[in-house]
Amino acid sequence: MRRGSEGSGEGEGLSSLRAFAHSSSLHGISHVFAYGAVSLRRVLWGGFFLGSLGLLLLVCAERVAYFLTYPHVTKLDEVAARNLTFPAITICNLNEFRFSKITRNDMYHVGELLALLNERYEISNPQLAEPHVLAALRDKANFKNFKAKPFSMAEFYNRTGHDLADMLLQCSFRGTGCTARNFTVIFTRLGKCYTFNPGGPGREVLTTLQGGSGNGLELMLNVQQEEYLPVWGDTDETSFEVGVKVQIHSQDEPPFIDQLGFGVAPGFQTFVSCQQQRLVYLPPPWGDCKATPIESDFFTNYSLTACRLDCETRYLAENCNCRMVHMPGNANVCTPEQYKECADPALDFLVTKDSEYCACRTPCAMVRYGKELSMVKIPSKASAKYLAKKFNKTEQYIADNVLVLDIFFEALNYEMIEQKKAYEVAGLLGDIGGQMGLFIGASLLTILEIFDYLYEVFRDKLLSLYKEKKRSPRSDGGTLEHPAVPGSPPAPRPPRAPGPPCPAPRPVSASPRTCYLVTRL
Repeated sequence: MRRGSEGSGEGEGLSSLRAFAHSSSLHGISHVFAYGAVSLRRVLWGGFFLGSLGLLLLVCAERVAYFLTYPHVTKLDEVAARNLTFPAITICNLNEFRFSKITRNDMYHVGELLALLNERYEISNPQLAEPHVLAALRDKANFKNFKAKPFSMAEFYNRTGHDLADMLLQCSFRGTGCTARNFTVIFTRLGKCYTFNPGGPGREVLTTLQGGSGNGLELMLNVQQEEYLPVWGDTDETSFEVGVKVQIHSQDEPPFIDQLGFGVAPGFQTFVSCQQQRLVYLPPPWGDCKATPIESDFFTNYSLTACRLDCETRYLAENCNCRMVHMPGNANVCTPEQYKECADPALDFLVTKDSEYCACRTPCAMVRYGKELSMVKIPSKASAKYLAKKFNKTEQYIADNVLVLDIFFEALNYEMIEQKKAYEVAGLLGDIGGQMGLFIGASLLTILEIFDYLYEVFRDKLLSLYKEKKRSPRSDGGTLEHPAVPGSPPAPRPPRAPGPPCPAPRPVSASPRTCYLVTRL
């Protein structure tokens, strides 16, 4: 009886699988589990079905692996605008300190730092100096009966840096005159600099309504070569070049002009045609931009330059216990000795060698300005006498010191550069669904059918196990021993009277819900 029940269970499982195969929307499975004996046709259908299923799994694995690479594409678009925010323009003279503003006390403290004096407080290379420069140096370096006074590098930078009121010969923005009051003082690695249209609290951000030359900022500057320090050695505080350095940047980021600026030489009019570029990057895992706010005590908006300045400030605080004049914060400003012995070498090492300490990630949204530069010589022979007379200078002085800078938008549009996800979850599901339909004719509802069938089978198994466990105590209690003799064999049961014949098996219900298991009666 038990072996027969096992065979009956296996038959029921096969019958239920056949019923599912014939009612399922999964293509080909009904031919594999057809009624009747095993035939070559059923074997071939089984092979084709398994092959298609294998190809489906292979293609799906490839699509999932491609999705996990998180690919992206870059979209480039030109967007027209009615007006554009004019960028911030930072200008620095390549000479950090005016020679005429250096006092004897300054020379005593920073003469060695500027390579003007040696360790014995003597002029290091008098043979290289012009006679009038040598005479001024000897006067400034005369320390006989001199008593040193307190010295501050911050005050020294501010006092001896070039004054824009003296440098600025002409200024106009969109045809309207401007003065040095329209610029804000800012200290950088190049010393005392000036920013036009810096923005910030209480300051109006200027816009432009038209592109082309004459619709931006036009400056005529005097670089004041007569104020340049004599260069008798390689130091970080002196420069071999003449002119100004310019950086065009947004109002949301501080200038980093010593590394990101471009030079403008005297004797030329330089035209700078700009185009605003708005960049949008993707955060990990699709990209590598920084989406979280900046963790800084000095800056509120994250940018590459803000991150770099914050990192350099912390690096010098850890290694030199001070900060440079251009660095943010309230730490003590480095002394001239600390500048020479620690700050300058540490910062140079950080910039050129240690790229891991200040690894700043790109912000997820930023604005930058593409530039195209062109130059013409100034002054012409026809205008040299006029300019010399106008500014009360010689023609040679005008040629050696005067420059014109014209910054404007090329057109009233901006470039939108945006990273986009190349393959998202919807695309992955669409590809997998298409491959399922191609190889096995399945869909999402087919998968639900399979889960429904497995649920029915699992539920029936649990119910049958539960009923068998419930019957077992009754069958054990039905075995009776002889009441008189303990351990005697059980008394035989009387034969059961023949009953009516068993009814015919009940057909499968024709209800809308398909019954996958044939119930045994």
